[in-house]
Amino acid sequence: MNPDLLGPLMFAAALLLIFSGYPVAFALGGTALIFALLGIEFGLLDWHLMMALPDRIFGIMSNYVLLAVPFFIFMGTMLEKSRLAEDLLKTIGMLFGPLRGGLALAVVFVGALLAAATGVVGASVVAMGMISLPVMMNYGYSNELSAGVITASGTLGQIIPPSVVLVVLADQLGVSVGDLFIGALVPGVMLAVMYGLYAGGVAVFKPKAAPALPLSERDISTGELVRRVLLVMLPPLLLIVVVLGSILIGVATPTEAGALGAVGAMVLAAAGRRLTKKALVETMDETAKLTSMVMLLLVGSTAFALVFRGLNGDLWIEGILTNLPGGVIGLIIVANLAIFILGFFIDFFEIAFIIVPLLAPAAALLGVDLVWFGVMIGMNLQTSFMTPPFGFALFYLRGVAPPELTTGQIYRGVIPFIVIQLIGLLAIIIWPQLVL
Repeated sequence: MNPDLLGPLMFAAALLLIFSGYPVAFALGGTALIFALLGIEFGLLDWHLMMALPDRIFGIMSNYVLLAVPFFIFMGTMLEKSRLAEDLLKTIGMLFGPLRGGLALAVVFVGALLAAATGVVGASVVAMGMISLPVMMNYGYSNELSAGVITASGTLGQIIPPSVVLVVLADQLGVSVGDLFIGALVPGVMLAVMYGLYAGGVAVFKPKAAPALPLSERDISTGELVRRVLLVMLPPLLLIVVVLGSILIGVATPTEAGALGAVGAMVLAAAGRRLTKKALVETMDETAKLTSMVMLLLVGSTAFALVFRGLNGDLWIEGILTNLPGGVIGLIIVANLAIFILGFFIDFFEIAFIIVPLLAPAAALLGVDLVWFGVMIGMNLQTSFMTPPFGFALFYLRGVAPPELTTGQIYRGVIPFIVIQLIGLLAIIIWPQLVL
């Protein structure tokens, strides 16, 4: 065997194991161990290289920035489990209820708020699917519009800060979390506005697809509505503003802001008499599961990266990406296609730990701004996560949707929002100033 082929073979073997359905963390770690033995056998590696692995894993565990991940997951999950997100959606639904398409606008608004509370797409889509989908269908909204707006709004968690996705991306790209948050803010809000405009357009041109709430459902005094807005809508908004604002103005690190958000979410739940033992246990359980998955992936990807670099696989990837036809444009096209397709099959965290470290050095060598590159990746993944037939967000919604909503209707419903996503992605590629 040609020793120069070990790097490419290692990459191919890891992908083969991942696509076979084997757990990604173990696929990466197992591939690393097998190819480390082959590398030592061919004299390309030394056992001393593997002694660096414990130090690297210890470095991951002591990474202060990554501590923000469980805090932000806890914050968003607590808002969901304590049913504060449900109250928020109902209140905003009453606020926009008199308008045609008001419920769809409420879903977009709440989706943006949940995105700002947590970057966990599954939690956002499931929460809004369970809360708002039956309501929208009961009041005559078209199944396609209901499915599309919920799926699209739920995936805003990929791009609107403060997001777990952006925290992990910043760590993998070696850029400031605060810079990535600032860069993603305008594109994220821009997408939410475009979703809202589309929902409003449907209400104007197809009024039967997005009717106003019936009078019986919005028979509420102005005083009561104001009270609900102040008590239900304002506190979560303030929490998000404080968490995000403290990061953006440099008062707190993302980890400190995440801790503040987690405590703030518990305070809001307690103030609404929703901080039950059941809600707290479920929140801690979900946080522990997701955080453990992220950490295991990090350990597996670290072992993989160590051996892959030892076999000069990083130089092989770098050579391919930096010598593409078109230079920077070629890299951007290949990176977007690779991430878009992989987003059908593997989770964001897996893409962040496997693919992003391979793309980042080539992007830096070609002079690409890594903050802009990170926002582009986040926007691309958001599109991939809701594209039929394999988009993760579609399966999340299918899991909580009533039988009357068919899979075909879900697929048709997301198509206009995919077009909006692609317009947004193209916009930040043509006008990088939207990020920078």
